[in-house]
Amino acid sequence: MRALLAFTTRYTAYGSALFLAAMMVLTVIDVGLRATLNLPITGAYDLVQLCLVGTVFLSIPDVFMREDNIVIDLIDHVFGPRTVGALRVIACALAFIFLAVLCWRMFAPAFDAIAFNEVSPDLSISMAVHWTLMILGIAIALPVAAFMLIESILRMLAGTR
Repeated sequence: MRALLAFTTRYTAYGSALFLAAMMVLTVIDVGLRATLNLPITGAYDLVQLCLVGTVFLSIPDVFMREDNIVIDLIDHVFGPRTVGALRVIACALAFIFLAVLCWRMFAPAFDAIAFNEVSPDLSISMAVHWTLMILGIAIALPVAAFMLIESILRMLAGTR
C-alpha cells in the first residue's frame, strides 16, 4: 500500500512542480515584457492564479506521505517516545479529520461555481478547473493521511518514533 501511495503522491508532486515552473516562467516573462516593451501578457493574473492552485493543492499529498508537515520539536526532547508517539497519533488523526471536512465542504462551492458558470476575469477560465485541482489534491491526500495515521498508531504501539 505504501508503494502505491508513494507512486501516486510522487506524480502529484511532479504536477505541482510543473505548475510552479509554469508560474515562475510566466511571471518572469510578464514582468520582463512589461518593463522593457510595456507589453504585459494578457491573462497572466488568471494563469498565475490557476498555477498557484495547482502548485499548492497537488503538493499536499506528497507532503503528508513524506511526513514533511511543519512541526515544532519542542516536546520531543522533554518527553519519552510513548508521549511523542501519542502526540503524533493525535496530530495525524486531527490532520485526517481536517482533510476530510475540508474535502466535504469544498463540494458545495465547487458545484455553485459550475452552476453559476464562474470564470476568471481576463481569460474566462472556468472556476471548475480550479475547484477540480483543489478537490483532487485533498482527495488524494485523504488516503495518505489515513495511512500515516495507521502507521503512527503502529509506531506508537511498537514504541518507536
